[in-house]
Amino acid sequence: MTKGEETKQFIIEKAAPIFNTKGIAATSMSDIMEATKLSKGSMYVHFENKDVLACAAVDHNMKILSSKLETEVRQGKTAEEQLVAYIDFFSNPLNPPVIGGCPLLNFGTEADDTNPIVKEKVNAAIKRGQQLLTSIIEKGIADKEFDPNWDAAEFATVLFASLEGGHLMARMSGNNDKMKTITTALKKNIAAKRL
Repeated sequence: MTKGEETKQFIIEKAAPIFNTKGIAATSMSDIMEATKLSKGSMYVHFENKDVLACAAVDHNMKILSSKLETEVRQGKTAEEQLVAYIDFFSNPLNPPVIGGCPLLNFGTEADDTNPIVKEKVNAAIKRGQQLLTSIIEKGIADKEFDPNWDAAEFATVLFASLEGGHLMARMSGNNDKMKTITTALKKNIAAKRL
């Protein structure tokens, strides 16, 4: 990496948790300047405006989330273990894997009516998450681990939406009680499909 590329990456890494915690609209370039200790001129050398930096921060947060999730899921030897690992990864919204909480929920909620570029990034990440879950279930069906009549795409949608909803409920209430209920129910549904 060149010095300029290193500085740009440094800014993204410092800005990403701020955007994920405060939101795009509430984060100012002054917040980023304070975190990076860089001048406004230095910031604008690397990023045309706050929106360009915000998009890079969204990408960075999504990459962190995806990388950590994939590491956890890969540890499962069976499809059921992988699904449980996926659920467990998101089971404690009060101690999230990405600083500030789930970037899909945070940026998706903010961008749905205000930022079409971020909205599309979040939508693409949602689709990738659902496809990952669907492929795990389909592999479990092919390996004769799960009921062949299980609708993989349908359950992937239910699982994904349940975890995101549970995340919101936990963050708003300040406790994980509802998320525990959700994760227990999801795991029971998976166990019920076991052959």
